[in-house]
Amino acid sequence: MIIQICVGSSCHLKGSQRIVELFQEMIEKYKLSDSITLAGSFCAGKCNREGVTVTVDDEIFTGLTEEKFPAFFEENILGRLKAEGEL
Repeated sequence: MIIQICVGSSCHLKGSQRIVELFQEMIEKYKLSDSITLAGSFCAGKCNREGVTVTVDDEIFTGLTEEKFPAFFEENILGRLKAEGEL
């Protein structure tokens, strides 16, 4: 799985650095470093009024905030890995 976090100026101002840190923490917590590649990306062209844009494989998600992160990770990362038999 490839997770790309937008680090363009708009997302940077909306907290992309913290989102990167949260992903790093959760990847370490669940020992997923062999299953997930975490990368930064520049503007995906999906700027939102709130939160950061994140791409998981080829699916784009907008508006990710620190508050929304736990549910996002559970559903879109752990849920996907479970469905693919990687967890």
